[in-house]
Amino acid sequence: MLVEEPENRNIVQTLQDSSNDEEIITNYMNMSNNNQENNAETKACMLKEIKSLQFAIIELALYLDTHPDDKKALCLHKKYCKELDDLKDKYQKAFGPLTINFPCNKWRWIDEPWPWENERGNN
Repeated sequence: MLVEEPENRNIVQTLQDSSNDEEIITNYMNMSNNNQENNAETKACMLKEIKSLQFAIIELALYLDTHPDDKKALCLHKKYCKELDDLKDKYQKAFGPLTINFPCNKWRWIDEPWPWENERGNN
């Protein structure tokens, strides 16, 4: 089985390498330089990486259903699960919750643009 690493690692690498919450926010703010286009690009790139990891995890799980003794695939599955958890956590700390299950200190759903609104909050 040939499994490729998800793409676009270099764009979000700075956020992934951050070790604590303050560093995540600082790195995010430094990367964006208060530029909304960069914010949207970083956010979109991180979401794409999350989706890529989710896809790889599901595909590896299906492969492992028929090849349960493949240690390389099992290690790769575990690696991707950890990367996904870390990336989701960092994304949610920088941009807000992905799901309603993410614990936070503030109910941020209301602060985000609604699906029918654009990124600037205009109708």
